[in-house]
Amino acid sequence: MADRRHVEEIEQVLEGAPTGRDSVVAASWRRCVEVYGMDPIRNDPAHIVTETEFRDHRKQAEWLIGAARSSLQSLFRQVAGQNYALLLLDAKGVCVDFFGDDLFLDELRGAGLYLGSNWSEDLAGTCGAGACIYTQEPVTVHQDDHFGNAHTALSCTAAPIFDSLGGLAAVLDISLLRSPRPKRSQTLAMSLVCNAARRVEMANLMAESSRDWVLRFSSSPEFLDVDPEAAVRLDGSGRILGYTREARRLFPDGEAILGRRIDEVTALCVDDLPDLMRDRPTEDRVIELQGGGALFGHAIAPQSPRSLPRSPRHGGPLAALAGDDPVMNRLLTQAAKLAPTQLPVLISGETGTGKTKLARAMHMTGTAEGFALLDCAGLTPEQLQTVCDPVPSPSTLLLRGIEHLAEDSAACLTALLDRAPNLRTITTSRCAPAALCLPRPLFHRLAGATLTLPALRQRQDIGWLLDRVVQRRAPEDMRLSPSARATLLGRDWPGNLREMEQVIDVAVALCDGRVIDAPDLPAPAGAVVQLSEEPLEQVMEACGWNMSRAGRRLGVNRSTVLRRMRRAGLTPPN
Repeated sequence: MADRRHVEEIEQVLEGAPTGRDSVVAASWRRCVEVYGMDPIRNDPAHIVTETEFRDHRKQAEWLIGAARSSLQSLFRQVAGQNYALLLLDAKGVCVDFFGDDLFLDELRGAGLYLGSNWSEDLAGTCGAGACIYTQEPVTVHQDDHFGNAHTALSCTAAPIFDSLGGLAAVLDISLLRSPRPKRSQTLAMSLVCNAARRVEMANLMAESSRDWVLRFSSSPEFLDVDPEAAVRLDGSGRILGYTREARRLFPDGEAILGRRIDEVTALCVDDLPDLMRDRPTEDRVIELQGGGALFGHAIAPQSPRSLPRSPRHGGPLAALAGDDPVMNRLLTQAAKLAPTQLPVLISGETGTGKTKLARAMHMTGTAEGFALLDCAGLTPEQLQTVCDPVPSPSTLLLRGIEHLAEDSAACLTALLDRAPNLRTITTSRCAPAALCLPRPLFHRLAGATLTLPALRQRQDIGWLLDRVVQRRAPEDMRLSPSARATLLGRDWPGNLREMEQVIDVAVALCDGRVIDAPDLPAPAGAVVQLSEEPLEQVMEACGWNMSRAGRRLGVNRSTVLRRMRRAGLTPPN
């Protein structure tokens, strides 16, 4: 009699008459008849794939089974003693993993709640897994919601599992052989299966993201680090490479998510991510949304293997002196053109900016055979005479700290240079060329061309330089934590490159493990130049107009930088 009433209700739905049945179930019934050509009178058992087919399905789902196993075990412990069976089905509806009570295994197998069963809608009719695959939404198909009479005793609640590219990867189903009559009795089952599916997606995203940033979200700080609600995987520029399904709510426009920038929907960029790591209290890790509101965020840094930082220029000694910094690129282009000539060059810059390194690189790039280095402080005429006379072949004389040259040595040097046409000078000074107190004849003999090295705080390639210093001065398997790296990127570096090298040397000595963290870093040296005295526009240009990076360098927060920019009438270049 019950079977007949079930068939009659299906007929009413096909005729468009209201029956009080869920719209999802009613739509599935119509598909069963009108698309799949099924007959509700038939009492077909569950469809079981062959052993060969099952092995193929399971092999293709190995990555999924691995990602889901922990969540399934946890869920099964939660429902222990309540006679639930858990099924993990692939996107085609085949059960590839299973948890159930051993006391009921025969009964579960007979109902199709076991490995190898195929619950796709076109074979099994309306059912939890089949409807979930079709709608890609969580669904409960309870008792006579099922299309086929063979399954009307079951209660099945299923939730979709999506891969990190947004495609349906699997379905997690929690089913009962026998359940209370009201459908609302499965409300808890729906909550449990949805949470478990979310955790499987999270586990899968994390497994794929060892070389990328992961940003996890939660509406509550209490659960942020232990059970976040959503996550995205980001490349180095802040573009989304992958996401969990719940992250769709960040993009309410409904457009594609992959390739979008995280700063399109939040008030942060990739340079802000170190501020959202676990070394800060969860309640302080707030992410403001562009459309209003806020979430709590947890950033997880990439764990990529260290590789030698690359320069944007092709090989040679000069190429190793800078990364992607426009001022340095222009200067090194000029240095490369001057290197093979005999023109005297004066290199100026603050202490530690790399003047001597640039001079040596120019010599190595040029054609001169001999090389001599003299520190001008305390230099005597006799020492000059020994080095400069005679010079039978083209040679380079590097004069360090020309501002310290004594008067009698200056006169001697002028005369010696006149007698040594094969001697090419490269001179360094911490003073600007116009501030040098040298006899005019000597100055013009030394400053045929001038190159001024920028201070480290003014350069846009600090990250590249930092990676290179770590590569050269730390053990092969040692690296900076993102927190330490962010701290160093925010320093003003009054001692420039020399100070950076010393800081890394100290950190390596103090570090107990293989990861240099913020507590391992020595305190910043006293600033020689106050950043507040530098024009804000100059600071912004050095930071690539990144407000977070500029804020760290200035010692203020991002909103303060924004206010200062507005007061100064500054706008980022297009």
